[in-house]
Amino acid sequence: MKEDYLITIHGTMEQNGEEDSVELMTRGSFVRRGGSFFISYNETEATGYKGCVTTVKVSEDARKVSMMRFGPMPSSLVIEKGCRHVCHYDTGAGALSLGVAADEIVSNLHDEGGTVDFSYMLDVDAEELSRNLVHITVRPAD
Repeated sequence: MKEDYLITIHGTMEQNGEEDSVELMTRGSFVRRGGSFFISYNETEATGYKGCVTTVKVSEDARKVSMMRFGPMPSSLVIEKGCRHVCHYDTGAGALSLGVAADEIVSNLHDEGGTVDFSYMLDVDAEELSRNLVHITVRPAD
């Protein structure tokens, strides 16, 4: 993978009235292909998923975001406007099936980078776990 983009991901999880945020800045790849944008980066020991590659696929019409992690701890979350998906998520300590429903998706991605913001609810057997907000910035690396 040619890592010629700087990717910043800011995530916030709201759960039981509490809020927890994390930010990751890394190098990775960014490309538009087949009606979608693909943001890919290698996970590191700091994220707990060393040896994995994460790809965020954003449809050009901003209706769907897929977050896929490949490698020793594979996972897939699909966030789509108007749909609830049941997705596989490996925590490293075990795998879960989670319900995922989009709150909003706003994409300002273009061929040179840009931003995408999305939020979604996670549930197990329709019992709400958390609301998650994600802001991703992609720009060419200097």
